[in-house]
Amino acid sequence: MRRPTLEAVAARAGVSRATVSRVVNGQLTVTPQIREAVLRAVDELGYVPNSAARSLVTQRTGSIALVVSEPPTRVFSEDPMFATVIRSASLELEAADRQVVLMLAGSAKSHARIERYIAGGHVDGVMLISMHGADPLPAAIARMGVPVVSYGRPAVPVPLPYVDNDNVGGAEKAARHLLDRGRRRVATIAGPQDMIAGQDRLTGYRNALRDADRRSIVAVGDFTRESGAVAMRHLLEDDPALDAVFVANDLMAVGALQTLRQAGRRVPDDVAVVGFDDIEAARYTEPPLTTMRHPVVEQAAAMVRLLLGLFEGGPADPVILPTELVVRESG
Repeated sequence: MRRPTLEAVAARAGVSRATVSRVVNGQLTVTPQIREAVLRAVDELGYVPNSAARSLVTQRTGSIALVVSEPPTRVFSEDPMFATVIRSASLELEAADRQVVLMLAGSAKSHARIERYIAGGHVDGVMLISMHGADPLPAAIARMGVPVVSYGRPAVPVPLPYVDNDNVGGAEKAARHLLDRGRRRVATIAGPQDMIAGQDRLTGYRNALRDADRRSIVAVGDFTRESGAVAMRHLLEDDPALDAVFVANDLMAVGALQTLRQAGRRVPDDVAVVGFDDIEAARYTEPPLTTMRHPVVEQAAAMVRLLLGLFEGGPADPVILPTELVVRESG
């Protein structure tokens, strides 16, 4: 069975080939009545646009790169953040008739491959996730002139549009919640300090402790459950009298709860624990975890909308989403 052509659609709709082309390429210079007639003919004939030919006309591929600066072992791990961002961004792009190209930038070799792919014109724009320290990708992509946005404030001094949540304010609120509950020695398990989220949440904790004239007690993890367990052991060794801990993400908090249980510390009677993110597992820890809700789904969707807006000359202003304290039984 022959594939329906643009000419066949034009004949069925009673319009010119050029008019059909404008409709299928999303141009707005067609009246609603003609657009409806063309789309009805497309549906009746089962016409599927030739993506390669359409790209030549529109200079767009319909594809968006989602670049995650982590190795596969980290992306496809127990951390639900990556899956949630990828799923949410994909759904938002699908609603805009675009597709996502997932690219993992966990090594220098993969960085070079991704730069070549983007420079080759295979995608219309780029979304960056989980950037670390002096990552060269943001600056390299910005130099190409490809529209790019970041999930989270960039760690490098490159003027990229970004969508973030209020990490500093959320961490301050979490630490103050513990202080308001009468806790005297409030420690923190900070996130990696080559990431803005890790830096900002540590800043928020320190702001709250400084305002309360309390000493900061800090251990650093890498946003994994194992690092949270190890950091909690170090905190107990360094300050056995601590009675609360703010943990910079829920996955590390799960590890911290395990260490506290093994050490015979009751939560929250002996040590109160507050996390950050509000992942699904936070509701099922023992006891259920008090945490700061980080709107991951909304942040991913806002990132897509920001990028799509750039295609149309929209604003590149940062978007900051609020966090919310979710009080459960751990603190």
